[in-house]
This record gives sequence, structure tokens and C-alpha cells, in this order.
Amino acid sequence: MARKPASMYRRLERPYTRKKYMGGVPGSKVVHYDMGNLTADFPVSLDLIVKEPCQIRHTALEAARITANRYLQKTVGRMNFHLKLRVYPHHVIRENKQATGAGADRVSSGMRHAFGKIVGTAARMDADQKIFTISTSAQNADHAKLGLKRAGHKLPTPIKIVISKGQDLIR
Repeated sequence: MARKPASMYRRLERPYTRKKYMGGVPGSKVVHYDMGNLTADFPVSLDLIVKEPCQIRHTALEAARITANRYLQKTVGRMNFHLKLRVYPHHVIRENKQATGAGADRVSSGMRHAFGKIVGTAARMDADQKIFTISTSAQNADHAKLGLKRAGHKLPTPIKIVISKGQDLIR
């Protein structure tokens, strides 16, 4: 069965996070949280910030991470940036499966006992919360900004990019 649209999980309701009591929570698709050069101290830092409170599914976080990381590796090189994902998908998402097609009225119980089956996880975001941070040199700041912009296209909410350190170094 196909995934439901993200609009079903847009509202922030009571968090559902106690995986200890749940059986069968699927693992997060997010593979890495730190990429690039992890040891260097870069003078410029840019942040991808969420404008509105929302929930971001783990698949969208991974797609955004891959997009930004791949663009930065191709343009500035692996050792010239540090990309950090700053959120973790804790919130467990449930969905009430509905049978469709001929004879589905005999199989499905509709909304009776509609607690839902676990289908994935999501990160709960507040307004003005940082998702990604890229640290780099001043000459690569434009590439970092474009990488964050591309990552923002994969996220289901409006974003802004803020230079948090080293704005005097950028032309």
C-alpha cells in the first residue's frame, strides 16, 4: 500500500515516542548526522531554519541530507565543509489502514478501534528551529547556501537560510 500524504501528519498532536512499549517501530532512514570534514574549524556557518511548527518524516530528512551532501561534495570537495543534521525523528506515526475495492465493507471495520498501525517516524519541529548546519570557508559560502536551498526543497515546510557565524567574512 502506498504512503499516505504528508498533510495527514502536519498537525502537532500529543507526541507518541515511547518505543519501549511499542512493537515493530520501523528504523529511521537517516543514515548519517555528521558529514564532510569533522575535525576542521571553519570560519563561516550557515543554518537551515524552519519558519513554522511542523513534523518532518524521516524519509524527507534523509532526502534533504543526501541532496545537500551530494551537492557540496561535487562542488567544494569532501574536506571543505562540515554538514550536521540537528534533529532526530522521535515521534512515531500511525495510520488507520483502510481496505478498498469490491467487498471491502465486509473486511474493514472503518473507524471502529481506529488507533492505527505504526508506519514510520517524524521529527517534531518548532518555529525558528535549526535543521541543518553547514560550516565552511568564506569562498565556499555561496555553494553552502545553494546546498541548503536544495535541501529545503525536499522539506514540507517553508524554510530560511541564516548565516550564524562569520557574516563579516562573506562578500
